[in-house]
Amino acid sequence: MVERVTFPRIVAALVALLAVLFAVGWATRQDPSDKPYLKIVGGGFVYNFRIAEVFYGFTALVVRPLSSGSVIEATFDDPGGGDPLVVRERVSTMTDRYSLRSPPVRGVVKDKVYKVAIRVLDREEKYEIWASTLDYKSQIDDTVVPEKPLTIGPGYQLNPDAEENKNG
Repeated sequence: MVERVTFPRIVAALVALLAVLFAVGWATRQDPSDKPYLKIVGGGFVYNFRIAEVFYGFTALVVRPLSSGSVIEATFDDPGGGDPLVVRERVSTMTDRYSLRSPPVRGVVKDKVYKVAIRVLDREEKYEIWASTLDYKSQIDDTVVPEKPLTIGPGYQLNPDAEENKNG
């Protein structure tokens, strides 16, 4: 006996298929509450020889919604041995990418680990919403950076006070 394809049978088959697909999707979904608030997309040490400056930092993407006005705080180890360096930036609706960097630092040692503690605080800065840490190592000492800037001004004129420029 040949069974006929009828509209109710097609609907029943589609409902069964959708139920199976929904169950697979539900079983493999990632719970949004398990995601971190920030995803670090880059970072490290930057040596600017022209202006005799060294700093380190990171770039982060907001991957889980944060309230406007929340604060991203980064606490950087001071390679020179001083107090930790704290940098803060408020979250806005204008962007989902934030770059935080340390103030200029000195005393960077090759292959030594420097820590960065990252916290996300609520807009009143009373509650910690999320926290993480990063480790950075430099591939070179900061002794390669001159004591004084090699250039000055917007046109990068040679700095007459820099030892490197006096020697020719």
